[in-house]
Amino acid sequence: MIGLIIAIIVYNFIAFKTNKKLTGNQIIQIWTFTVAFQIIFDVIVDYKYHGYWYFTKAIDWQGIIPHLLLVPPVNIIFLNWYPFEKKITKQFAYLVTFVLAIVIYEAIAKLPNPWGYFHNGWWTLGYSAIVDPILLLILLGFYKWICQLEIKAVNKYRQNGD
Repeated sequence: MIGLIIAIIVYNFIAFKTNKKLTGNQIIQIWTFTVAFQIIFDVIVDYKYHGYWYFTKAIDWQGIIPHLLLVPPVNIIFLNWYPFEKKITKQFAYLVTFVLAIVIYEAIAKLPNPWGYFHNGWWTLGYSAIVDPILLLILLGFYKWICQLEIKAVNKYRQNGD
């Protein structure tokens, strides 16, 4: 639990102190999307198939903490630092580097109590290395979509002369 608390403080601090790109609206939407998407993913992998779990195999209040306070700021960091205007090779390198960092953090989160809180059933770091890029690409797609929606909303607002 100590490792989780430290990670929550550090990642939230980094996410909000270094944010130069994301608007408040985007942050709220990314945060909400991340929580919903992670819970859906975990219902299948964690609760149905027992691939991994937080703290205990049971559904418990402690397990909500990483969903609400850890993963959303990590996704905000990912999007804020993503090299959108760079070549595809830079974007690919960033994605690979970020996935590597996530997998390393996952390995650290498996330390024994009181530092760790994450446990594996049949799930391995190799599965994370394969699935995490897909999840991050889905996040990128969602972010681009909400940016397009914001542009449409602004244009509509301007057209109405309000």
